Parts: sequence; structure tokens; C-alpha cells
Amino acid sequence: MPNLADFEGRWRIARRIEDEWMGTTGLFEGVARFAPDAAGLAYHEVGELKLPQEPPMAASRRFLWRAGQDAIDVLYEDGAPFHRIAGGTDVVQAWHACGQDDYEVTYNFTRWPAWRMIWKVRGPRKDYVSISDFTRVPGG
Repeated sequence: MPNLADFEGRWRIARRIEDEWMGTTGLFEGVARFAPDAAGLAYHEVGELKLPQEPPMAASRRFLWRAGQDAIDVLYEDGAPFHRIAGGTDVVQAWHACGQDDYEVTYNFTRWPAWRMIWKVRGPRKDYVSISDFTRVPGG
């Protein structure tokens, strides 16, 4: 598993969102930047989200990544805990409960520096899989 500092820089993101309930696929293309801040790295992604029957829309999100005990702690932008990337192997799983929704994430670093993040989300009104592929931007 890479160390926190290994993520610093810019990454291209290609994301596919398979909505099981709606039977649709959404696509996101953009760039993520891991920038140093006082306590670790600040993650900011921006790009374009394309959903069926909708015009393309701008999308973005932010997280904080922090070095933890043999792990990387991922926090929401406000500092609240989200999940932990731990395990020391090239494939790592984590979970997060949000209300009645369950979020399971798998990080796959076997092709580092390219890597994949897969979210499986289930809940009373959610049932989707989001697959994000990250590739480093040269010179980024």
C-alpha cells in the first residue's frame, strides 16, 4: 500500500456509476489534486458528471487525507471521520455507515501508480457501484 506522501500531485479520474435500481450508468471524468496542508493532504476533485437523460453537470468534492497508525485516515472536509485505508496490502477494504446507508470501499493498488477505488453503496434508497480509476498526470 502506498504511503500518504505518494499520493501528492494531480490524478486523472475516470468513474463509472452503475445504479442498480434505476438500471442506468453515469460517467464522471475529471482531475483530483492531493495538495499538502498543515496536517497531511487535502483532496479536491473536479470534473464533469454525465447522467442518462440529463445535461452534463460540473461536479466536485473534497476530503482530507491524514497519516494514521499504519493507515491513511480519510476525513470529510469538516474533519469528521469518513473511513480508514489500512492493512498494508495492495488491496484494502473499508466501511462507512451513514444513516441507513452502508458504504463499502475497496482500494486496489496492484498497478501502482495507477489505482482503483470501488464503492458499493446500499440503503433504503440507494443501490449503486462506483468504480474510479486514477492515473497520475505527468508532471502533476
